Amino acid sequence: MNPPTGKPWVVHEEDCPEESSEALGPGRVTWRTLVSGDRTPSTALTAGIAEVAPGASGPIQPHHHPEPEVYYVVAGCGEVYIDGVRYPLRPGSAVFIPGGSQHTAINTADEVLRLFYVFPANAFGDIEYTYSSD
Repeated sequence: MNPPTGKPWVVHEEDCPEESSEALGPGRVTWRTLVSGDRTPSTALTAGIAEVAPGASGPIQPHHHPEPEVYYVVAGCGEVYIDGVRYPLRPGSAVFIPGGSQHTAINTADEVLRLFYVFPANAFGDIEYTYSSD
């Protein structure tokens, strides 16, 4: 095992800017990037909190990227579709999404679906999203 590199640090969610993408559907999903090598003194991992709004008329835009991804459901209920297979989500669910897999999340409740996400990438900007309409 390699010794740790760098120095420890802490970031607070409320100090990270809220972001969104029109490609995912206006106002349907927002996120705060907590760990990203271009924003924090970190390497090799990117992580954050995403929120999927309740009452959406359908799923967020299906997409894929080369990196695998992990979701951990912090709050709310919903579904994730990975390569066309539906999986239910509830607080405490962990999801592994293999790299290259088409996926999307749906909020099925009246409260915000909060997902902690992690990628094995140095920075969020290194992740190349491809949407189903691309």
